[in-house]
Amino acid sequence: MSVRTTRPALIEQGHWLTVRDCKRVLVVVHTVTFAQRLREVFELLETDLRVQLVFTIAPHAFGTGVSEYLHTLGITTVPWEEALRAEFDLALAAGLRGVHELRAPIVRISHGAGHIKLLTDVSLLAPGERRTPGMLSRQHLLNEGRLVPAAIVYAHDQALEELALSCPEALPVAHVVGDPCVDRILADRPRRDAHRRALGIEDGQRLVVVTSTWGPTSTFGRLDSLLPQLLSQLPGDDYRVAILVHPNVFAGHGTRQVHGWLSGCQSRGIAVVPPEADWQTLLIAADVIVGDHGSLTAYGTLTDAAMLLTAGALREVSATSPAALLSAVAPVLSPLYPLAEQLDYAAQLHRPGQYDQVAASLSSVPGQFHRRMRSVVYRMLGLGEPARPPFVAPLPLPPALTRWQIAAGSGAAR
Repeated sequence: MSVRTTRPALIEQGHWLTVRDCKRVLVVVHTVTFAQRLREVFELLETDLRVQLVFTIAPHAFGTGVSEYLHTLGITTVPWEEALRAEFDLALAAGLRGVHELRAPIVRISHGAGHIKLLTDVSLLAPGERRTPGMLSRQHLLNEGRLVPAAIVYAHDQALEELALSCPEALPVAHVVGDPCVDRILADRPRRDAHRRALGIEDGQRLVVVTSTWGPTSTFGRLDSLLPQLLSQLPGDDYRVAILVHPNVFAGHGTRQVHGWLSGCQSRGIAVVPPEADWQTLLIAADVIVGDHGSLTAYGTLTDAAMLLTAGALREVSATSPAALLSAVAPVLSPLYPLAEQLDYAAQLHRPGQYDQVAASLSSVPGQFHRRMRSVVYRMLGLGEPARPPFVAPLPLPPALTRWQIAAGSGAAR
């Protein structure tokens, strides 16, 4: 074979491979966010000698950083064009773009806290058709009238009720498996003190975690009003502050640019958490979460933190989503009053169980994601499951917040 036409061994197969006759599962990664959710699935398969995982990066507007993230996990990828030409026993995907071209049954995996953002492109809607979140919409599940996924997994029974209205053709292949982020946060809540010590939170200090999704109505999109409050109004000895920004913001604007915009945080000791970090640990450790309509704010209702919302465009949010439920019960931040006073008020207002309804909307089967998800995948592969429970490693303890402080003019955290 010519060197110019040599393809990766995982595509060629045949005599190039040492372990043969495996079921081949293609993991399609579009963005860092999707990669983090897919990791919860492919780690259920990677120890099985009957299964060979193959990874590819699909084109996406927010695809920056995916290759580096996968590299840190020890993952090599095959080119997208090669993956399209090869056949696989199954494909796992959290994103939409290009997956209808794959030569494999596809498992679509929902990501995030419920289904929050309504479709932004309404040009394809039929007259009178209502806007729905992406993973519940015909536009995201059908291609030229054909149902693309062979299986779709959701976190909550509520999704099936909405799917029955928006895309009933998908109901026969829909499964409720729960949410891995819910399960990890609930499992690690008893280790809250250990997470706080690892972050460097001292006795008497309060950790404020600022969360932001992406888009102009997000916390980051309105940072010009919030950042001055964070930099000037919180007593340094009493508060520690960490900012969790959606990976799409880093991918869309560039890491160096995002750090440049936040460079004023350095002298104030505010940590900017990198997009590849295990963000659940910050929510568990938080005393107060200041956030928008994004998933991380909703996941914060699983913790003991008080909540304070930034103003957002609720017309872009599904009325049945956890974000909408939270916006109806949580206090809202105002730029007109001192931030410290509002944080105190949110803490005084907070009561145990205050956000139980929101938390319950995140998963209808808490604690069961990995078991249910594994069953779906093995059934699709036509294989019996391993004779042991799925192994789920606990969250690693985080580094100290000082490691995530930005050096002025630098493209990376220290």
